[in-house]
Amino acid sequence: MLLVGNGRVITRDGALPYLEDGAVAVDGALIKEVGPCSELRTKYPQADFVDARGQVIMPGLINAHTHIYSGLARGLAIEGNNPTNFLEVLEGMWWNIDRHLTLDGTKASAYATVLDCIRDGVTTIFDHHASFGEIPGSLFAIKDVCQELGMRACLCYEVSDRDGVQKCDEAIRENADFAKWCKEADSDMIKAMFGGHALFTLSDKTFEKMTAANNGMTGFHIHVSEGMNDVYDSLRNYGCRPVNRLLNHGILGDKTLLGHCIHVNSAELDVIKETGTMVVNNPESNMGNAVGCSPVLQMFQKGILVGMGTDAYTHDMLESLKVFLIIQRHNACHPNVAWCEDMAMLFQNNAAIAAKYFKTPLGVLKPGAAADIIVMDYKPFTPFSAENIDGHMLYGMMGKNCRTTIINGKVLYQDREFVGIDEEKINAWTLEQSKKLWGELNHRSY
Repeated sequence: MLLVGNGRVITRDGALPYLEDGAVAVDGALIKEVGPCSELRTKYPQADFVDARGQVIMPGLINAHTHIYSGLARGLAIEGNNPTNFLEVLEGMWWNIDRHLTLDGTKASAYATVLDCIRDGVTTIFDHHASFGEIPGSLFAIKDVCQELGMRACLCYEVSDRDGVQKCDEAIRENADFAKWCKEADSDMIKAMFGGHALFTLSDKTFEKMTAANNGMTGFHIHVSEGMNDVYDSLRNYGCRPVNRLLNHGILGDKTLLGHCIHVNSAELDVIKETGTMVVNNPESNMGNAVGCSPVLQMFQKGILVGMGTDAYTHDMLESLKVFLIIQRHNACHPNVAWCEDMAMLFQNNAAIAAKYFKTPLGVLKPGAAADIIVMDYKPFTPFSAENIDGHMLYGMMGKNCRTTIINGKVLYQDREFVGIDEEKINAWTLEQSKKLWGELNHRSY
């Protein structure tokens, strides 16, 4: 048994939202009890004690949309790549990288991503993978890394026509094979979705193949209207807007997650709402790619379930929390909007999205919930209470404040040191893989 205590406990549970000096009792993979630290220490004297040192104890964070395949891109400059629009960003950087990813490159990317997530207090990821250099077995390679390091993950592969029929069919098969594996394994640590890239890279025939291969096994995770390319392509070639095209192919539904949804109109939002489809916003990536600001405030008004992701621009969910507020206020020209939506996306809606796939409640500290717990180093110099938790989160905390990460009841990172993980060995191997990738991209040695 484990007892995480001696800290301010933020539960995200309406029945007991905050404890000034609390503790969380863990039995196996689940939370057994939350209460005052002194009481639980007396009640469970034999439990292994994780000392929060007076800091903040809170639920592990959930990233509803990321890309492991970009894990080796940090510091990379591809010679001759100087994009002036979103399509050039994709072609010059991201599609270029994934076309050179082997299974080893995919595995190295997964190591880099998962270790960073653990350091930043992220305990669940929804990943959208692409490695057109070597597709078969890629989701299984990521799964192996997640299992080795202890990360909770929902994975899919990015189907696209962009590299021809053979690669497209391999991507569809990888999604289907992995979804079947997950269904049989029935693990609450690894789940599957069926991935698709932007609609302008997907033909009607490919959509038909995707829905046939999925055969109702799981929901879809797909990029929608991130750039205007999607809108122009759908109108020009299919006579409808992107969301309507998805509706026509049976892609929408209460287990489907649409990434970005920047260039969607009111009628499309109505379709998303009526089909119970989910959306995930990625504010920093959208700003970095100069593709626009998603109408998230309107989505909330219509009652759409909108979560928060990073698109792998960062692994720090609290960083995304900060940026979302800024871009929405800037876009609305109002300094008093988006606060409630911001907090709901990260702390309520991401948990609701996760609940579509994981059986055990996530994103909350309460009896019966998953023992996904983080401890954040945060010493406030202003009053800290149940009334102003969100303000401290938004303006004070960052992912790098994380000092301890526990996933599924297992301590993976304690007092800023990995537990049972050979970080140096992993980093050395990952560095060799990144050198190979960079060498291929720039035709020289590193």
